[in-house]
Amino acid sequence: MSDAALLADLAAGLSRRVAPGQVLVVGLTGSVAVGKSTLGAALVEQLSARHRVEALSTDGFILPNARLAELGLSLRKGYPESYDAGRLASAIGQARLGPTVFPGYNHMTYDADPARDRLVEQPDILLLEGLGFAPPQGDAAARALDLLIYLDADEADLEAWFLRRFLGFWRDAEHDPTSFYAQFRGMTEPEAVTFARGVWAGINLPNLREHIVQVRDRADIVLRKAGDHRLSLVR
Repeated sequence: MSDAALLADLAAGLSRRVAPGQVLVVGLTGSVAVGKSTLGAALVEQLSARHRVEALSTDGFILPNARLAELGLSLRKGYPESYDAGRLASAIGQARLGPTVFPGYNHMTYDADPARDRLVEQPDILLLEGLGFAPPQGDAAARALDLLIYLDADEADLEAWFLRRFLGFWRDAEHDPTSFYAQFRGMTEPEAVTFARGVWAGINLPNLREHIVQVRDRADIVLRKAGDHRLSLVR
């Protein structure tokens, strides 16, 4: 099945679950750098012709950097304990009842950004992509969803995609001193690659193995992304 056909089938399945006057809340999760945002955008494009769709990242529910530092969690950003899990679960419930503000996040400053807060006013479908659903802290948020999609991939591919994304941010920071990645501009590109590999091996890979992948067995739908970015349906 082609990616286009698979996405069309997935969107059609979500569309059939929409009930008048109710908000269908869908979670989309998987490893760092697996392509959750890209898949989410493709689903929104498919669904927007028939439904009012809001797509947001769960990154806004990560505790602010200053608070993470206070708690000694700066190097565990993205782990279950780095999220305001209660606030995420509460926001999901509130979004079913009326207008709800979802907190924003800036990937260049790598921190919460109130200027990017979004007001969500009871769409037909609310798509929440990102982390924050992994146990134990994310259990309540996961239970609050109507449907959970997990995007899977080989670890080697995930590392390659993470390195590519890191270097993209690193290069962009050359002309943006406000970027979180500006602090790494003193590195040569090979040094930046070595540093990014260390971040992957020391932070993101353990988080994937210890926490994120546990969501895969609980997900309603599991998709797999190959090294060439082709998608397939696992479950």
